[in-house]
Amino acid sequence: MKMKNLWPAALAGTIVMLMPFAFGQGVGPGLTPTGATQAGNGGDIPAWTGTIRAAPTDGPKFTITAANVAQYADKLSEGQKAMFQRYPATWKMNVYPTHRSASLPPQIYANTAKNAVNARLVNNGNGIANVLPGVAFPQPKNGNEAIWNHLFRYRGENMSRLVGQAAPTANGKYTTVRIQEKGLWLYNRDNMLAKYLQLVTAPARLSGDKLLVYETVDQSAKPRDAWKYNKGLRKTIRAPNVAFDFPGTASDGQRTSDNLDMFNGSPERYTWTLSPRPIEMYVPYNSFNLDKKKAKDVLKAGHINPDHARYELHRVWKVDGRLKNGANHIYSRRTCYLDEDSWQIVHVDHYDKFGQLWRVAEGHTINYFQVPFIWDTLQTLYDLKNGRYLVYGLNEGRKDQFNTRMNEAAFAPAALKNAR
Repeated sequence: MKMKNLWPAALAGTIVMLMPFAFGQGVGPGLTPTGATQAGNGGDIPAWTGTIRAAPTDGPKFTITAANVAQYADKLSEGQKAMFQRYPATWKMNVYPTHRSASLPPQIYANTAKNAVNARLVNNGNGIANVLPGVAFPQPKNGNEAIWNHLFRYRGENMSRLVGQAAPTANGKYTTVRIQEKGLWLYNRDNMLAKYLQLVTAPARLSGDKLLVYETVDQSAKPRDAWKYNKGLRKTIRAPNVAFDFPGTASDGQRTSDNLDMFNGSPERYTWTLSPRPIEMYVPYNSFNLDKKKAKDVLKAGHINPDHARYELHRVWKVDGRLKNGANHIYSRRTCYLDEDSWQIVHVDHYDKFGQLWRVAEGHTINYFQVPFIWDTLQTLYDLKNGRYLVYGLNEGRKDQFNTRMNEAAFAPAALKNAR
């Protein structure tokens, strides 16, 4: 069956232009349509206009290294500073001029204005109700609302892309895993947030592994459903453990299931605390150069090649998640930083059960202008203990497609065996 459009067809794929309702109406005076401060900071952060339509072509302003990191420490996370301590000779951050390139289709802005009035948390913050596709809480009052802005953020109606994943050893050796992703974004249709397919196509020893996930909006009312195709048994079996800290697909134990997309799934195991106001921070942004690079150009011992990464000064919301008493997870704490313009998590610091900093995640974002929306093109997760890291999103023959015709029947458990 063809998925029903969530907005009039004439608006699908529209490059956003400023509209009369863009500022203030239903969101707040002086705010963008997604709830960010429209004005700049009077310095390096410009005002948001919503009219950027192409990748920037400028060069870096300066470079942060282990030698000068103290000069910029007030705009870095604990994890970012730890990367300079772990790799003092090779890690650096090239900082470029800031471009607030986040934009969304006009109908999503209109929906967000309605959400600002109608959306609410349910089941102790573990679900949301009365929401339309868009930003659920453009002016969040607590950490749960901010985290739901990331989980529920707009990513089109559907997507299909072939990506590469790799987990280099400490000396830089790796095997690239190719994964075909397909997703339907349903935005609370019958409590369904998304249907997600993950098909491993290489290497040969892993090829044929398949995963199907039904992500619900309120997992207290209906938990996530998951199925795997077991190629040895040639049958589809339920996979109830694919959630939280269960190891991610073909990740060699270097990421958890809820590390994908920076953070996914139910927020129920953590107490989330929101910063009083956005803070300024150097974060990955407009990472179009990484979007074009193959594994051999990106992967190095310890971390990706920093020459290809781009950092900009942006305002971000800090949301600190602490594991609840009695809850289980390998991360006792995860401190998330959300871009004020898109609500995309762009950085996360993860702590082990002893409260020690363990893993550092970066979401290297771009604007997919053809839709448009902000999403990461490359996710990195650095393990400060073992010197390894994981990269998801490598360009290995990658083709990103959004808002194309997609048969929802292909996302049925019975269809997983023959999924391509």
